[in-house]
Amino acid sequence: MKEVYGEQWLVRCIIFRWRQRYEAGRANIKDLPRPGQAHVVTNSASISAVDELMRLNGRITTREIAVELSISKGTVHHFIHKKLGYGKVCA
Repeated sequence: MKEVYGEQWLVRCIIFRWRQRYEAGRANIKDLPRPGQAHVVTNSASISAVDELMRLNGRITTREIAVELSISKGTVHHFIHKKLGYGKVCA
């Protein structure tokens, strides 16, 4: 099958899993929600608070911002790089 379909072919176990789900009565092809890391919730108040802290002190760390605003360090990193568009600058 790989020769015919290239990289778009499916493994047999996936096809068998789909068949089992269909026979069990599931007709929806989308994956069910799974537990895990939640999506980053962005609100403009948090983003503007991060921006203001960075403008007041350019040497503040993501950990210090996270502690001050009571949000995770990953969320602070997401705000800084993805939402605000800041990046490191070499001298």
